Amino acid sequence: MATTAELFEEPFVADEYIERLVWRTPGGGSRGGPEAFDPKRLLEEFVNHIQELQIMDERIQRKVEKLEQQCQKEAKEFAKKVQELQKSNQIKEAADIIQKLHLIAQELPFDRFSEVKSKIASKYHDLECQLIQEFTSAQRRGEISRMREVAAVLLHFKGYSHCVDVYIKQCQEGAYLRNDIFEDAGILCQRVNKQVGDIFSNPETVLAKLIQNVFEIKLQSFVKEQLEECRKSDAEQYLKNLYDLYTRTTNLSSKLMEFNLGTDKQTFLSKLIKSIFISYLENYIEVETGYLKSRSAMILQRYYDSKNHQKRSIGTGGIQDLKERIRQRTNLPLGPSIDTHGETFLSQEVVVNLLQETKQAFERCHRLSDPSDLPRNAFRIFTILVEFLCIEHIDYALETGLAGIPSSDSRNANLYFLDVVQQANTIFHLFDKQFNDHLMPLISSSPKLSECLQKKKEIIEQMEMKLDTGIDRTLNCMIGQMKHILAAEQKKTDFKPEDENNVLIQYTNACVKVCAYVRKQVEKIKNSMDGKNVDTVLMELGVRFHRLIYEHLQQYSYSCMGGMLAICDVAEYRKCAKDFKIPMVLHLFDTLHALCNLLVVAPDNLKQVCSGEQLANLDKNILHSFVQLRADYRSARLARHFS
Repeated sequence: MATTAELFEEPFVADEYIERLVWRTPGGGSRGGPEAFDPKRLLEEFVNHIQELQIMDERIQRKVEKLEQQCQKEAKEFAKKVQELQKSNQIKEAADIIQKLHLIAQELPFDRFSEVKSKIASKYHDLECQLIQEFTSAQRRGEISRMREVAAVLLHFKGYSHCVDVYIKQCQEGAYLRNDIFEDAGILCQRVNKQVGDIFSNPETVLAKLIQNVFEIKLQSFVKEQLEECRKSDAEQYLKNLYDLYTRTTNLSSKLMEFNLGTDKQTFLSKLIKSIFISYLENYIEVETGYLKSRSAMILQRYYDSKNHQKRSIGTGGIQDLKERIRQRTNLPLGPSIDTHGETFLSQEVVVNLLQETKQAFERCHRLSDPSDLPRNAFRIFTILVEFLCIEHIDYALETGLAGIPSSDSRNANLYFLDVVQQANTIFHLFDKQFNDHLMPLISSSPKLSECLQKKKEIIEQMEMKLDTGIDRTLNCMIGQMKHILAAEQKKTDFKPEDENNVLIQYTNACVKVCAYVRKQVEKIKNSMDGKNVDTVLMELGVRFHRLIYEHLQQYSYSCMGGMLAICDVAEYRKCAKDFKIPMVLHLFDTLHALCNLLVVAPDNLKQVCSGEQLANLDKNILHSFVQLRADYRSARLARHFS
C-alpha cells in the first residue's frame, strides 16, 4: 500500500497511525475481517511501508534543506536591502545636515572659522560628488525611483545642474544609431519626455536643456559638416542641402512644440534654429540669385549652341528706340532682313527648365528668407526670370522673328512669324501661371506686389507690341503673296473673252489659287492663336483680303460674259470668307458680290438694283465706279439709264 498524506493527518498519534495501517492491510485484522489473520503478510507490509517512509523522509529532508537555503538567501538580500535603505536614509540625513552647515558657514567670518568652513566645504563637495555618482549609477541600472530620490536630495545642492548634465549626456548614449539624425533626435526627445517627469521636479526645464544640447551640439555639427564641404565648390548642392536641412530642422521643431518646455517654447525653438543656420541664412539670397543667373545663362547658351546659333546683339538706347518707334508706326523694315530658315528660336524645353529652376528658387526663398525680407528676395528672383526668360529668350526670338519677316513684295515668302506667335503665347501662359502660383503668395501682402504687377504689365505690353507689329507685317506679306498670284494668273481676257458664246461659267484659275492660299493662311492663324486674338487677326486679314479683291476687280473692263465670270469668282471668294467666321468680313464680300451684279444687269434695271437692300446705303461714287467697268458703259443708252 502506497504511503499517502491521509496517514499523517493532524493531530498525529503513532499508535493510531499503526492501527489504521493494519486495518488497511488485507489479512491484518484479528477478527471480523473477510480474511483470516496473516502475520507474514502484515510483516511484509510493515517492511515495505518502512522503506517507503525512509524514501519519503529523504525527499522531505532534501526539500527542507532547499527551502532553508532559499530562506537564508532571501534573508541576506533583505538584510542588504535594509542596510542600503538605512544607508540611503543616512545619506539623505547627512545631506540635510551638510546643506544646513554650508548655509550657516557662509555667515561665519573667514579669519576665525577658516578651518571649519574649509572642512564643511570639503564635506559638502565630497557628499555632492557621491550623490552625483549614485545618480549616474542608478541611471545606468535604469532605477527610476532611485534617480528620483537622489535628484530630490541634489536639488538643494549647487551640483544639481551637473546632475541634469549627467542625465542628458547618458540618455543620449546609443541614441543616434540610424542614418537619420533628425528622426533619432525626435525619438530621443519623445522617450525622455515620458521619463523626465518621474525623475525631476522641474521636468520642463530638463527637457528644454536636453533639446538645447541636441540642437547646439549634435545638429549644429551635422549641419556644418553637410554644408561646409559644398559651400564654395557646388552652389546647387549647397542650396539643396541648406533647404533640406533647414526644412527637416523646422519639422523637428514643430514636433517638439507638443512638449511642455516652459512659457514661450516658440521663441525658444526659433532661437535654437537661428543659432544653427544664421551664418548660412545671412547671405542666402546672394547665393540663390548668383546661382540662378549662372544656371539660367547656361540653359540658354546650351540651347543656342545646339542650334549652332550666335546670338545677335539687340541694340538699346536712343537710336534703337527711335528705330523701333518708326518701325511700329510705319512698318518700314529698318535694317537688313535676315533668313532664319524657319527657326523660331523658342524652346518649350528651355522654358520649362528656366521655370523649374525659378520655382525651386521661390520655394527655397519662401523657406529660408526672414519674413521681413521675403517679398524683396522674391522680387529679386522674379527679375532674374524676367531677364532670362522674357528678355533673353522670348524678346530675342521676337526681335529675330521681326527681322526675318520679308518685305510685302517678296515672292514665295516663308511666313513663319505665326509660329513665333504661337510658341510665344504658349510660353507666356506658363510664365503667367508661375507668376500666380509661386510669386503671388510671397508678395501678396507687401508693397512689392504693385511693383511686380507693373513690371509684368510692361513686359506684356512690350511683347504684345512686337507681336502686333510682326502679325501686321505678316498680313501684309500674305496680301503681297495674293497680289503675286493675281498678277501672274489673272488675264485681261478672263473678263472680256474674245468668244462670248464659248465660255463655261466657272471661276478663274487666279481665283482658285488665291482661295487655296487664303484657306491655308486662315487655318494657320487659327492654330497659332487663341481666344479673341484669332477673331481680331482674321478680321484684319479679311478686311485686307476684301480690299485687295475690290481693287483688283477695278483694274478690268467687263463684257457681259466676263461680268458673269467675275460674279462667279466673287462667289468663290465669299465662300472662302465664310471660313473666317467673322460676320463683318462675310458682309463685305456679300456687298462686293452685289456690286458685281452691276456688271451684268440690263441697263433698264440698273436703278432698281442700285436701290436694292444691299447697295442702297453705298456711296453713289462706288456704284458708279463699278458701272464704269462695263464694256458698254460709254453707250449713250447705259449712261442715260444710270444717270
